Amino acid sequence: MRASLIQIAVEEGESVEARRRRVASLVRDQAGADLVVLPELWTTGAFAYEEFGTEAEPLEGPTYEAMAKAASDAGVWLHAGSIPERDPDGPLYNTSLLFSPTGDLAAAYRKIHRFGFDKGEAVLMGAGRELVTVRLPGTTLGVATCYDLRFPELFRALVDSGAETLVIPAGWPERRRAHWTLLARARAVENQAFVLACGTAGTHAGVPQAGHSIVVDPWGEVLAEAGGGEEILTVDFDPAKVATTREQFPALKDRMLGLDPPHRP
Repeated sequence: MRASLIQIAVEEGESVEARRRRVASLVRDQAGADLVVLPELWTTGAFAYEEFGTEAEPLEGPTYEAMAKAASDAGVWLHAGSIPERDPDGPLYNTSLLFSPTGDLAAAYRKIHRFGFDKGEAVLMGAGRELVTVRLPGTTLGVATCYDLRFPELFRALVDSGAETLVIPAGWPERRRAHWTLLARARAVENQAFVLACGTAGTHAGVPQAGHSIVVDPWGEVLAEAGGGEEILTVDFDPAKVATTREQFPALKDRMLGLDPPHRP
């Protein structure tokens, strides 16, 4: 399977519409990949809190339309990162969109863990409630977003739902870049799954971004890692390695906690 992670810069001075056109063109350029992944909140910037409300759009809004067409034009599965979604009957959500190669919506994921503690996303957006997995030819994706990476129980639940490849778009800050790569590898090792983590470059509302999108295999080996600037990270990986790893080192079978019913000695 070939995956392309598009690590774009979200800079001031570029309109959201211009960025949509630029990103759609980058997606179309990835024809030949099986899966393309975009970062979190690339339309606004993950730290541009004051723009969440003004740039929020319905699920099937302009970003949905542009990314559905780009996926269809390229003939790829597209994880289109996330948008600030305005639910007509509720709050804003940080919502990821996944499209099939025909441009149909395969799934939408509302971010469960909101960052900011008592400000920013944590107070401006609602929390998602549903786990999302998507079956692709050859692998099942488990979907999470940015701050979710710090909550291992979410990823274990995705694995219990069949996930073999964990896809994580993010707007992760440079000052915590060490955590980004450490946690990506940890989620891969503990779940014996591939991790595809796609971040942003540039600066969001004065916050420098980490970049360093990364692909990790089920043994924790880094297959590819981007630098800090705008970049497209393309990597070939074998989804069958998940089953092989879990058979050769069946640690997941030795779980004792969090099971229903639990294993008994």
